[in-house]
Amino acid sequence: MIRLANSRLKKAFWISLLALLILGAWAFWWEPSSLRIEHRTIAIQRWHPEHSDLKIALMSDLHVGSPHWDLEKLGEAVAATNAENPDLVLLLGDFVIHGVIGGHFVTPEQISNELARLHAPLGVVAVLGNHDWWYNGERVRHALESQGIQVLENQNLRLTYRGRAFWLCGLADFWTRGDELSQTLSKIDDTEPVLALTHNPDIFPEMPGRVSLTLAGHTHGGQVNLPIVGRLIVPSVFGRRYAYGLVEEDGRKLFVTAGLGTSILPVRFRVPPEIVILRLVEQ
Repeated sequence: MIRLANSRLKKAFWISLLALLILGAWAFWWEPSSLRIEHRTIAIQRWHPEHSDLKIALMSDLHVGSPHWDLEKLGEAVAATNAENPDLVLLLGDFVIHGVIGGHFVTPEQISNELARLHAPLGVVAVLGNHDWWYNGERVRHALESQGIQVLENQNLRLTYRGRAFWLCGLADFWTRGDELSQTLSKIDDTEPVLALTHNPDIFPEMPGRVSLTLAGHTHGGQVNLPIVGRLIVPSVFGRRYAYGLVEEDGRKLFVTAGLGTSILPVRFRVPPEIVILRLVEQ
């Protein structure tokens, strides 16, 4: 009986060890190095019928230089985005890294050189994130703009699609640059649709109903999403409320992407890196 019990314990030990090794490889190698193209259709209010089926590619939290997300991988993401033939490409901040374990710093100029290959009829537009400003926001902005990527820092951009106009309201990073939502929106004609771009979704409770859709990144979807337990760490004062995906509150809509790179720990579990292709239709 003792030998049988010892044999079962040894078997359980080796099975548990194998399971841990598989989960570790998944979380620290396979999933962080993967790339998913996520297609979503969102019906929004205050949207011109002519603009139905507008296709937007969202890329966020590139953190180029984090493990598994070097310039070569960024090139793959750019090619995958172009293959979707979006009408508009939006980049939602955090291009560089700070202190991620196993990572290496990549300059904003190198990153921008790769992003310059993105193309869309309505252009490529960006906002900056907290990591960009913790490093050097002006340098990141200059690098992007030198490659023809327009950066909105509490600024608005009017675009025309199928003969009708809509606005992009690009907000500065909420953590590092403060809140100028009201001042920025006040410069937009309230008879035309508005899409708000922000790195950090924590601004969303202040978003007025005149904004058709708010787009954000920052959270990485928590990077780890355990069964039953859920998303362990979400960098938001609202916890998991704005962690990932489509959020609807009081008739207002927010979409948060999980982004591409990693921060602090080079781990993703059940939150794969993604490029989101949004199709916007009239509600």
